[in-house]
Amino acid sequence: MRIEFLDAPQSPAPRFIAQLAASDAMPAGLEAVLVEGARAARFTGKAGQIHEGFVERGSQLVRVALAGVGEANGAAKDAGRSGSLERAGAALAARYLASGETALTVDLAGSGLTGADCAALLLGLRLRCWRHDAYRTKLPEDQKVTLASVHVVNAPAGSQAEWAREAALAEGVEFTRELVTEPGNVIYPESFVARCEARLAGKGLELRVLGEDAMRTLGMGALMGVSQGSPRPPRLLAIVWNGGEPGAKPMAFVGKGVTFDSGGISLKPPAGMEDMKWDMGGAGAVAGAMLALAGRKARANVIGICGLVENMPDGSAQRPGDVVTSMSGQTIEIINTDAEGRLVLCDALTWVQKEFAPSAIVDLATLTGAMIAALGNEYAGVFANDEGLAETLIAAGKTSGDKLWRFPLGAPYDKLIDSPIADMKNAGPRNGGAITAAQFLLRFIAKGTPWAHLDIAGMVWADKAGATWEKGATGYGVRLIDRYVRDNCEN
Repeated sequence: MRIEFLDAPQSPAPRFIAQLAASDAMPAGLEAVLVEGARAARFTGKAGQIHEGFVERGSQLVRVALAGVGEANGAAKDAGRSGSLERAGAALAARYLASGETALTVDLAGSGLTGADCAALLLGLRLRCWRHDAYRTKLPEDQKVTLASVHVVNAPAGSQAEWAREAALAEGVEFTRELVTEPGNVIYPESFVARCEARLAGKGLELRVLGEDAMRTLGMGALMGVSQGSPRPPRLLAIVWNGGEPGAKPMAFVGKGVTFDSGGISLKPPAGMEDMKWDMGGAGAVAGAMLALAGRKARANVIGICGLVENMPDGSAQRPGDVVTSMSGQTIEIINTDAEGRLVLCDALTWVQKEFAPSAIVDLATLTGAMIAALGNEYAGVFANDEGLAETLIAAGKTSGDKLWRFPLGAPYDKLIDSPIADMKNAGPRNGGAITAAQFLLRFIAKGTPWAHLDIAGMVWADKAGATWEKGATGYGVRLIDRYVRDNCEN
């Protein structure tokens, strides 16, 4: 989607214009036929509401879309206000993306918006425009995307600078959605790395890739045990952004990247297994966030780590009852080969601590079905060994819209993963499954290192469209990471 700021509407006058309407307050100077039509249609300017009509302006018939933005006087920095504006932009995209219109002029004259408000409106519009039609060869004409450009006129001061930052964020979200949406025969560990290398090139990022030999030398028996049943070799990808003070400790984000999860020998039920292409949603979020941070030149040092494997059940696959040795030296009894994400993460967490000594670590993973049972698709769960880190992550979630809900950790849960023959087992009882998974990861965090685990299992994929996404990949996690870095890591 191409978004441009113009000093004035293009000549000849645009034939398709969008204007904003606050709750029960129509734009000044709006034609009576549009005002009366909106009233008849019960349009009240509620956030995300759309009304359209046709009027004659000059000698041209103009299609006018009124987009509701909710309360007129919301504070510019208020998350609710930004969310309302995003919904307004997203509603325009949803309504007109495949409408036959190729260009939309958004006229902000008299809207009372700030530059940040304008950017929020455009962010919602662009995010809702994203679709993945690469494999749809017989799409009906009336379902094909036609809207290609948006022209913004009468924008408030500072809008272009604000939008430049949000455009970088949008690019990161779109990249994550792309990675999560691609099928498992297209995105696997090697191709995930190749896609990142191509997309992140020229952004000022450093990419480091560990292959099987390097991981074997480092002793990553937990991660490699997951991958041994697949012909696709594992990879560990590190994405480094040094935008902060030279020598300052980086913030680290670690993503689970199981590019397809069959469950291994502990095979998943066939129904719905196709969804397991998105079991790399944590790694996808980390990659997209690193693209966003580099795109807006974040003034912070940040490391993104993606642990990439495919979990398959061939004759070489690890078995329930096997014991593996992690990079940390701790041994793990494999109880369930479908509890594989924590095995990938534990070695990735050990490596990032030894290699980069980060100031804090946050991991993101589609880790447990238990988290979906607990929170559905409204929140991701957050577990942390540091109160300050937990609080700032939850605050970033509220502001960004990638919401988090706090869960406990503690000794009664930790003892549930003790093993009679190894240091620990990779799965506890069914009850409290999301918590025991987090307790497992905590065993690999060095004392004194702030750490948080985000179980995002219910958030990376949606069975129905949301305010700013179509059915499918949501891009969850990118905005959360970006907001956390903005609020807590940049100087």
